[in-house]
Order: sequence, then structure tokens, then C-alpha cells
Amino acid sequence: MQDAQPQTTPATTTATATATRFRGIWLPLITPFTREGANTPVDHAALRRLVTHYRHSGIAGFVICGTTGEAAALDDAEQLAVLETVLAHADGLPVIAGLAGNHLGHTLARLDAFNALPLAGVLAPAPYYIRPSQAGLIDWFSTLADRSNAPLVLYDIPYRTGTTLTLDTLLTLAGHDNIRGIKDCGGNAHTTQALIADGRLSVLAGEDHQLLSTLTMGGHGAIIASSHCRPAHYAALYRAVQSQQLDVARVLFHALMPVVKLLFSEANPGPVKAWLAREGLLEDVLRAPMTSASPALAQQLVDAVAAIDAAFGAKAANAA
Repeated sequence: MQDAQPQTTPATTTATATATRFRGIWLPLITPFTREGANTPVDHAALRRLVTHYRHSGIAGFVICGTTGEAAALDDAEQLAVLETVLAHADGLPVIAGLAGNHLGHTLARLDAFNALPLAGVLAPAPYYIRPSQAGLIDWFSTLADRSNAPLVLYDIPYRTGTTLTLDTLLTLAGHDNIRGIKDCGGNAHTTQALIADGRLSVLAGEDHQLLSTLTMGGHGAIIASSHCRPAHYAALYRAVQSQQLDVARVLFHALMPVVKLLFSEANPGPVKAWLAREGLLEDVLRAPMTSASPALAQQLVDAVAAIDAAFGAKAANAA
């Protein structure tokens, strides 16, 4: 007599496929600029250097042209050029493209351009400023998902868009065949738990300080800017949770939190860029209205990362 096999439903099958596609620590890569007189063109040499630096650091993939990537300061051609550079040097690591907008026609035109690229996903927030109804939001995301060749990852970040995606709306969108994940910056623990329990979306922490709580509830990973600093430790934290080594995960999490606090004590991505400049990976240049981090904060970050290295060892800090 054969052993009984566990029954699966369409929802659990979809959840398994989703978790395989979007899990682990995803790096929302900054966009490096250089200064040429009054201009600040994209520094593609530095961008290639960053991709090479991070691609074997333990991250699951790159998120390009998101908030941390200063996408709002890039025109459409610049965004495509940045995506093409990253894709050419990612060495097979998956790439998600950010797609923000509030004009449907323009957003769809940009999505059509993205469809020509071998993307793993498209990260899309609610249309900002106009604050549509929940029915309007369902229509917006469904239209994007219908048009996109790559799976859509919802970006729930109401403090930037002015719009809250309700749990009912998110569960409705989870039923779309081409909506596969969510970057969760909604700040509602009940919604986070309910989405994880539902199982149809890959739930990725979007707030750095919520990384451990999301993972221990069963979340699939994170898209967090602080993983620019010692990404191997974030990957190790993720693996520790997956293997139920929660004591190890807690030690790593508490060790990383002072750096996280500093990185967001001034407007992102100013502090991240200041630290990367101190590491010699790029110039500390941002486009207006973003500003560079203060020199005092830049030094505090150097000291805080050095404390992590002292606690865990340089080899661990630089592990690939």
C-alpha cells in the first residue's frame, strides 16, 4: 500500500511557484551618477562595478529603478539604459524593474519597452497623488498585469503614494495569474500576516526594520536598501530563519539594526551613497531634490559597519 500523498490545491500550487520565483534578499540597487559641470549623467562604469560587486554576495536578485535608485530623477531613456547595463552584467541573477506612474497611457508605454527585456518581474506601486478608489486600484494593477510579460510585484507604500491598498483589494489582486508578489511597506501587521497565510503572493518585507518579523511569520524575503551594507549578513539571516536557527537570525538582526537606523536617519538614498563612496565604489552624487548625507552621518556609518565586521570577522563580512 502506497503512503498517502498530501493533497494540493490550486492556491497551494501557486504559492509554491511564487515562493520559488521571489524569495530571499533582493537588492534595490542605487543609480550612480557622476558630476560633469552642471550635469549629473548616469555613471555606467560605476554601475557595472556595483553589479559585479554584489552579484555573488548572496542576494537573490536586483531591483532596478526603484525609490532607492532615484527613478523619479531618471527619464525613460535613462531608465532603459540602466536596466540594460545591469542585465548585461548580472551574470544570470534575476532583475526586477520598477514601474511607477499615474498616467496609464504613459505607464503602459514604458511597460511595453520593459517587455523587450528579460526581466524576472516588474515592481509597481499605486498611482501616486491622485488617490483612486479601491476599484480603480484593482483596475490599474490588473491592466498592468495583463500587459506585462514579466510577473507583477505589487509595491504597497502608502506614505509615498497617498493610497492604501486594503486587504480585500490585495486578496482580489492575488487572484490574478500574473500578480505574484508584494513589497510590503504598508505598516499593517494584520495585513502582512493575512497575505502570508493566504499563500498566493510572495510577501517581501519592504521596511528594513520589519525584516525579521516578516521572515519568522513565513514571509518569502525582502527588498531592502540596507542590504547594500554587508549583504552576506542579510543573506545569512534569511538562511538562518529558513533553517529554524532563530537564535542566529536574532543575533544578526540586532547587529545590523544600528546600521539600518543610520541609513534612514537622513533621506534615502543619501546615506547609502555616502557609505558606498567611502568604500570607493562610486561618487557621492545625487540628483536634485535629493541631497548627500552629512559628513558626520557618513562617518557614523563607517564606524557602525566596522563594528559589525569586528563582531563577525572580515571574512564573514566579505563572504561571497
